[in-house]
Formats: sequence, C-alpha cells, structure tokens
Amino acid sequence: MKRNLKNYFVILIVLLVSLACKYVVVPDDLIVSSTSFDDWGAVVTGVTQNENGDLHIDITLQNATGQWSTMHAKEGSPAIFNSGGDPINCDVVFVGTGGHRLAPGLQIRGYTTGSKLEPVVQPMYVECADAEAEPGATLTIDYVAYYGELDYYHQDANQAAGTLELSLDEIVTDLTYPVFGDIEDLVKPADADIPAISNNSVNLVDVQRTETGLIFHWKNFNPTEFALRTHIGTPPVVGDDGIIYGIYQIMDMVSVPLTPPNGEAQWTTEQVIPADVGNLYILLSVEDKQMRLYVHHLIDISDM
Repeated sequence: MKRNLKNYFVILIVLLVSLACKYVVVPDDLIVSSTSFDDWGAVVTGVTQNENGDLHIDITLQNATGQWSTMHAKEGSPAIFNSGGDPINCDVVFVGTGGHRLAPGLQIRGYTTGSKLEPVVQPMYVECADAEAEPGATLTIDYVAYYGELDYYHQDANQAAGTLELSLDEIVTDLTYPVFGDIEDLVKPADADIPAISNNSVNLVDVQRTETGLIFHWKNFNPTEFALRTHIGTPPVVGDDGIIYGIYQIMDMVSVPLTPPNGEAQWTTEQVIPADVGNLYILLSVEDKQMRLYVHHLIDISDM
C-alpha cells in the first residue's frame, strides 16, 4: 500500500509540473538557445564556356551572415541549372571557404588547396555540361555552413544549411576585394593585444615581405605561474585579389614554443602569397576560453 501511495504521489507531481510548466522560470545558465543565422550570399562574376564547351560560371562568395563562418557546397549534391527547359545537374562545383572561418563583411573568389609545400589556388566556379545560358537562366547551389567560435570537440556545432540562388543575367565585374560590407567594428590594428587562453595575450610583432610571400613574427605573454602553449596555427591571409591564402588545418597541429611562467615566447609563421596582392587582412584564430576552442580576429595589415 505504501508503495502504491508513493507511486501516486510521483504521478501527481509530474502532472502538476506538466500543467504548470508555462509558469516555470528556468535559470539562464540552464537554457540552450537556438540561433538563427542569416544566409551566405554569392555573385556571378563571369559566364563563359570551357575548352570542352561546358558552361563555366565564375562565383564570388559574400559572408552576409553577420558572424564568422565557414561554408562549402553540399557534398554529393550537384548545382542545378535552369534555363527554360529541363533542369540540368552541374557536377563540377568548387564553392566554399576552404575550411577557414571568414569574417562577416568579407567576400572571396577562391581559396587554397594542395599542400603547404605545393599550395594551389582554387577559384570558385560551377561547370554545367550541355547547358546554354539563355536570358532568365538561374543556378542553385545547396550549401552547409558553420558559425561562430570553433570548438575542436564539437566541430559540428552551429551548423546550418542554405541555398544560393543566382541569376546569370546579373553579372558583376567591378567587385572590390576582400571587403563588401561594414567590418569596422571587427577590425583590429596590427599591434593589437589579442586575448588568449589563461589570460595570455598574443601580439603581431612584425610582418615581412619576401619574394614568395609573408613572414609573420608573433609574441605570446604568459602572466600565469605555469608554462603553457598558445595555439594560433598558421593564420591565412586574404587580400585584394579575393583569394584566401593558406591551407586549412586545425590550429594546434602547428608547433609553437612553450611560454614560461610570467614570460614571453616568440615564433614565426609564413604564407605564400603573390607580391602584388595588397589590402591584406589576417584571419586569425586564437585558442581562448578553454583548451581547443578558437576565437576569431580580423587583423588589418592593409599597409603591407
């Protein structure tokens, strides 16, 4: 009998809570909020034919999301070309940020693939076999994007899907790279103190031009009583040709020196980039807040 009464009390409590749940106030730190994201944008910059006679469509991506974000065309999903007749599947699709988080307000037309020893610039485009661009033709590209800080242990967090809808009647040839929108509040000067894990700080001490690219001199200050490492990887660079230079890899795969307690450490990173590319910005990701969580910073080195 006592057991039955206990069960009745449990059921009664559950019912009361269920009926009154709209009046329950949940502490803020227990709420997992869902975030809605604005869409990526894209611009058609050219429509031609390749050497095989396939329709070739050059594309520039615009981060209009209001957040740092990386995106890529959905794997295994062709772009869809429409020009009055039956839709055509376009299987050649190079659209994305090459794995890098891109700052909001920036636009790119390519990224880097290959290897660190042999980097290859990959322009963004779609090619459609047996297609002709009649007036009113459109192109649709499904994509996957990730937003905000990068947590190595939860790399699929803040994922969203979207679709780029492009009109081939609207071709833009006078874009200015890498900026297309307001980025004023995001930009940090080259000599800024960048916060890092355990109250450390990272500084860009110097930038040198070489025949093949750029050498960045970094400094880390550690105010704690314990030696540690601050990971920033090999930060990529984007400039006035709209290309992200730098092979993507997770930041702590790159070796950095141990910073002693209450001391400093210095090291260098390099990027291969043509000598005539200017208006440069560093896409810097710094280990911050906790291990293997990376916060992004846009560093202005446009005077290089």
